[in-house]
Amino acid sequence: MKLYFAPGACSMAPHIVLREAAYRFDLEKVDLTRKQTESGENYMNINPKGYVPALRLDDGEVLTEVAVVLQYLADQKPESGLAPKLGTKERYRLMEWLNFVSSEIHKPFGSLFNSKIPAEWRENQLELLGRRFDYLAEQLNGKLYLTGDQFTVADAYLCNGQLKPDTFLSRFLIEFPLKFQRGLVA
Repeated sequence: MKLYFAPGACSMAPHIVLREAAYRFDLEKVDLTRKQTESGENYMNINPKGYVPALRLDDGEVLTEVAVVLQYLADQKPESGLAPKLGTKERYRLMEWLNFVSSEIHKPFGSLFNSKIPAEWRENQLELLGRRFDYLAEQLNGKLYLTGDQFTVADAYLCNGQLKPDTFLSRFLIEFPLKFQRGLVA
């Protein structure tokens, strides 16, 4: 199995899960600007969508999209506890969180790195994210993880390596309500 990744991108979430579940895997860095892998391969031949992550399975097939890759990895190692059993209410709650993180956190947050967006639109996005983080704070109140007491693939996606001290998100959170910060680290 090989994970194609780019530093600072959402491919960090599958990387976390691969390690949490003790998979044997290879990593290959992708230059997203040049669309080329570290070994010189044209990344568009691997993932025509042109973004990460992509997970090449042992049979040669390639899976893309973070939520799909995360669930696939969890389902292949159910003993890891990284996702509830398929068909359960708990699994649907996990999928709800994966979709929320993808559409309501990751997508609007990622667009803030575009230097061409107008100041008014940027302010609107920051306000929207503030409301989303307030919701997260309420949901995390009294819980260690998004779905309760168990770390899941949804937590890996939410954190996604962005809470290091030198990242935009960590600086951004300083401006957010203290209740969110307490909920995130409680």
